[in-house]
Amino acid sequence: MSLAFVGFVFAGQTLFAQSPLKERPDAFPPKAENIDIDSKAINMAQTIGEMSSWDRYPTYETYLALMQGWAERYPDLCHIDTIGRSVQDRLILCARIQGNGATESANPEFFYSSTMHGDEVTGFVLMLRLIDTLLSGYGTNQQYTNLIDSVDIYINPLSNPDGTYRGGNSTVRYAMRYNANYVDLNRNFPDPFGTPPTDEQQVENTAMIEYVSNHSFRLSANLHGGSEVMNYPWDSFTSSENPHPDSDWWQQVCKRFVDTSRTYSNSHFRDVNSQGYIAGGDWYVIPNGRQDYMNYYHNCREMTMEISTIKLLGSEQLSEYWRFMQHPLVNYIAEIHTFTVGNVGVNYAGSSAGMLAVYPNPAQDKVFLSEEISVSSRVYNAQGQCVLQVPAGARCIDIKTLPQGVYILRVGNRSAKIVKR
Repeated sequence: MSLAFVGFVFAGQTLFAQSPLKERPDAFPPKAENIDIDSKAINMAQTIGEMSSWDRYPTYETYLALMQGWAERYPDLCHIDTIGRSVQDRLILCARIQGNGATESANPEFFYSSTMHGDEVTGFVLMLRLIDTLLSGYGTNQQYTNLIDSVDIYINPLSNPDGTYRGGNSTVRYAMRYNANYVDLNRNFPDPFGTPPTDEQQVENTAMIEYVSNHSFRLSANLHGGSEVMNYPWDSFTSSENPHPDSDWWQQVCKRFVDTSRTYSNSHFRDVNSQGYIAGGDWYVIPNGRQDYMNYYHNCREMTMEISTIKLLGSEQLSEYWRFMQHPLVNYIAEIHTFTVGNVGVNYAGSSAGMLAVYPNPAQDKVFLSEEISVSSRVYNAQGQCVLQVPAGARCIDIKTLPQGVYILRVGNRSAKIVKR
C-alpha cells in the first residue's frame, strides 16, 4: 500500500508518521459507497428542456438528442462523430468543436473523454455542460472564442454507455463500473510495458483505439470518480522506478488545475493528499490503462482526472461540482499551448526491464538494434496486434510494409518503441 507522511510537532521537533493513502478506486474491485443508492435523488431528464438547469442526468435518448441538437444549432462550430458502438449497440459519440467553420484545421487537437467506468457519472454531465458552455459562449465570451479558434476540441462525454445505463435507458441509478461483458475497460488497453490484458479487447476500446489512431491528439484527459485528485503518468511505474519525462510540466499543470478549483471551493481535491495531485504509480501501479496507452503509443499527454469522491452524485449536487470545475476544465484545454510537440518517451534509468536502442527512429524502411536479439521477438501495433515476428539473432527489422504509426518491439520483458514514417 502506498504511504503518505504526516508531520506532527512535539517538543520543538517534527516527527513523521506513515499514513496510508486513500485506496485508488481504479486499482481495486469496486466497493459500495457508504450511501444508500435508493435514497439518493437521481432525477432524470426526459427531454432537452429538462436539462436546462443541469441538475438532472439525461436518459440515453435525451443524451443523443443533446448531442444531435448542438450539431444542428451550431453547424459551423460543432459536428458529432460516432466513435463506435457498445456491446449492446449503444452509440459512443464525440462532439468535435472547431472555430471559423473549419472542416480541416492546422490547430492542435485536444481530447476529453469521460465515464469509461459506467458508474462514475459526474464527468458525463460535466462534459455535456462543457460542450454547451463553449458553443453558447462562442462569439460572446472572448476566452471561449479564442480557445475554439486556436484548438480543435473533441469531447466524448460517455465512453461506456452500457455500464451507465445498465438499468435501462431511462435511468443511471443502477450504473456499474464494467461494460456489458463485465470487463473493466481501463484494464483492457494494450500495455506498452508488456502486461497482457486479462480479457479480450472489448468493442468499446477497439473503437476508441481506432478513433484516436485517426487523430493527432496532443493533450487529453479521461474523467473518473471515486476520489478527487489529478493523476498524472505513469500508472505503470512509481516515480522512483521510472519518472515520466514530463513530470515537472505535469505537476505545474496539476497545481494550476487544483489551485483554480480551490478558489471556488477550498474543500475539494484533498481526499488523497493535501496537494491534490499525484503520479499514478505512486498512488497505485495499474496495468493496461488508457492513460499510459495514450502517452506511449500516441505521443499524447493524457492524465486521469478523479473529479468526485462520490461516483454517483445526487442530482442536486451536479451544479455545485460544475461551479468549482468549470474554469479549471476550460483552462486545461488551453494548456495545450504550454508545450512544444515532442516524443512522450520513457526514462528507463533505474528500470529493471531495460530499454532496447533502435535506430534510426523514426524510420521508413529498416531499423537496426544496438545488440543482437538472442530470442525471437514480436512487433505490435497500437491496437496490440502482432504485425511482425523477428527471428532470434536479428540486428535489423524490415518495416517497409507497415503503415505509418507507432509500434512496440517486445523481447522478453524488454521493449522498444518504433516510429514508422
